[in-house]
Amino acid sequence: MQHPTKLKPFFENIEFQKIDSKMILNFGPQHPAAHGQLKLVLEVDGEKITKAMPGIGYMHRGVEKMAENMIYNEFLPVTDRLDYTSASMSNYALCAAVEKLCDIKVPRRAQVIRTIILELNRLAGHLLFLATHALDIGAMTVFLYCFREREYVLDLIEKYCGARLTHNSIKIGGVFVDLPEGWLCELLGFCDKMLSGIKDYEDLLDTNRIWLMRTQDVGVVSKETALSWGCSGVMLRASGVQWDLRKEEPYLIYDELDFDVPYASAGDCYARYKCYVAEMKESVKILRQCAKLYYDTEPKILADAPEFVSASKEQLMTQNYSLMQHFVLVTQGLKPPVGEVYLPTEASKGELGFYIYSTGESRPYRLKIRAPSFWHCGIYEEMIPGHYIADVSAIICSSNILLGEVDR
Repeated sequence: MQHPTKLKPFFENIEFQKIDSKMILNFGPQHPAAHGQLKLVLEVDGEKITKAMPGIGYMHRGVEKMAENMIYNEFLPVTDRLDYTSASMSNYALCAAVEKLCDIKVPRRAQVIRTIILELNRLAGHLLFLATHALDIGAMTVFLYCFREREYVLDLIEKYCGARLTHNSIKIGGVFVDLPEGWLCELLGFCDKMLSGIKDYEDLLDTNRIWLMRTQDVGVVSKETALSWGCSGVMLRASGVQWDLRKEEPYLIYDELDFDVPYASAGDCYARYKCYVAEMKESVKILRQCAKLYYDTEPKILADAPEFVSASKEQLMTQNYSLMQHFVLVTQGLKPPVGEVYLPTEASKGELGFYIYSTGESRPYRLKIRAPSFWHCGIYEEMIPGHYIADVSAIICSSNILLGEVDR
C-alpha cells in the first residue's frame, strides 16, 4: 500500500469547485402564518435567509375596477371586504372621500357615533393581530384571551348594525341608525373589561423570555427604511416616527379628544407589539370620552343634502318628495361635482386613503385605494434577509398585513 504522502502531488493537480449551499424555499401561498394568500420566495443558506421576494395577486378581485362600474352607494358594501378585520374603517374612508367631494356636512351626533364605531373596529383589528401573532410564535393562551375580548367588541357592533364581520354600518352623509337604548352603558362596561384583558396580555408576554427571544431584534425596520418604503401606522411609529393622521390631519371629532400617540424607537417585532397594546389603551380612553360627548348632541344622524343623501325613514314614509328623491338616488345614484379628491384616514393597520376622480357622473371615472398592507408587504424584501426561517412567521405577523386589501 502506498504511503499517503506519496499521493499528495496527485491531489494538488485537482481543481475543487466551491459548492453553492443556497436553495430556494417557497413560503406559502398556502401557509397559516402568511395570513392570506401570500407567497414568499426565500433564498436560504441553511436556515438563514439571504433573499426574500414577496408574491401577491392570488386574491385579486378587481375591487377598484368594480367601483368604476357601480354607483357610490352600491360600492360601499364592497369596501367591507378590504380589511375585513375592521370593516367599518373602509366604509368610513370611502364615505368621507365622497362627502369631501360633494361638500356634505355630517351632523355632530353621526360624527360621534362614527368615532365610536371606528375605535371599536380598531380594537377588533388589534385584538385579532395580537391573538394570531402570539399563536404563530406559540403562545396559545394569549390567543384565547384576545378572542375573549374580541367577542365583546363584536357583540357591541352586532347590537348596533346587525353584523359581526362585514358591518356596512356607515353611510354617505351620516349613519344608518342611532345608538340603541342602553348601548352606551354596555360600552362603558366593556371598557373596564378591555383594560383588565390588556393587563392579562401584558402579564403573559411583556417579560416572557421566549416571547422576548422571538421578537426582540427581529424584523428591525429603521426610521429611514420605514419612511422610504411608505410605511404608516404602527409600522412607522414603532420605528421612531410619531405620526398619526388623527392628530396630524384630524377628522370627525378627534381634534376634541384627549389621547396620546404611542411610539417606539427599536423598530423590531417587540416594539410593534408594545405599540399595538398601547394603542388599545388609547382607544378605550377615546371611547369613554365619546360616550360623554354623545349626550350633548342633537338627535340627528343624516346630513341635509337631498341631492346626495336620502331623507330619514320617517320622512320617506310621510313626504312624497322625499320618497321621489330616494328613488332617484337608489336607481341612478348620487352625482358628485366634477373634480378629484384624496382623503387619508388612520386605519388600524396604517394610512387608508381613497382617491376619486369624478366627471360628474353617478360612477367614479377612476377610484384608487391606498391600502397600508400593500406597502408593508413590499418591505419584506429588506426586513426578512439576515433572519432565520423560524423568524419569518414573527415578522409577517408583526407587520399586520391583510391580503384582502393587498390584492384588492
